[in-house]
Amino acid sequence: MAIFVMVPGGWHGGWAFAGLAGRLRRDGHDVFTPTLTGLDEDEALRAAAPGTNLDAHISDICDLLAVEDLYEVVLVAHSYGGMVATGVADRSHDRIAALVYLDAFVPQDGQSWWDLTGETYRMLALARARHDGLTVLPPDHLDRRCAPHPLATFVQQLRLAGRERRIARRVFVFASGWAATPFRDQHERLKADPAWEVHEIDRGHDLMNTAPDEVMAILRRLVSIA
Repeated sequence: MAIFVMVPGGWHGGWAFAGLAGRLRRDGHDVFTPTLTGLDEDEALRAAAPGTNLDAHISDICDLLAVEDLYEVVLVAHSYGGMVATGVADRSHDRIAALVYLDAFVPQDGQSWWDLTGETYRMLALARARHDGLTVLPPDHLDRRCAPHPLATFVQQLRLAGRERRIARRVFVFASGWAATPFRDQHERLKADPAWEVHEIDRGHDLMNTAPDEVMAILRRLVSIA
């Protein structure tokens, strides 16, 4: 059976993958759904990590892989989580068997969420960070469990040594069912790259919830041909 580690998107915790993780566990797989530093629902824990940056989130997952001694991991990322997963794949490539980006950013060296997300979301982040200058409040339409997201994780550039490209199995799943997607250009780029397996699903951004059957089919196929 496979080992899955799932990296949540902006403002979300590991709870965002609960349904998908449950289905994978019923299939017999091991699944880890960590919440990144500063995104805990506990206000005291959030307050203790106001300066959290992207490197800290990458370390969260690298440390999990090391502490649990995990190898041959299928690393699944959603949205902002793609920034984290790419950094993890570069720093802990020997522990990763496959990368799955669920409507997630696939950055290159020197890029940040800020670079990739587009002007609309940059302005939203600035407006929603005015309350303390350190964290970005969740957009109003998100789940009530969502927490303020550390601003530094959105603006820090990711530095890569290119080791993430050693992972042969890389999958991108594009959610084409929401008009405001910032992933359209990335989708076109990856479709043209033979190193990538690319899928398109006509659903909203949170694919683990808007298209759980389709995502499960992709993951099951991925591990069945390992």
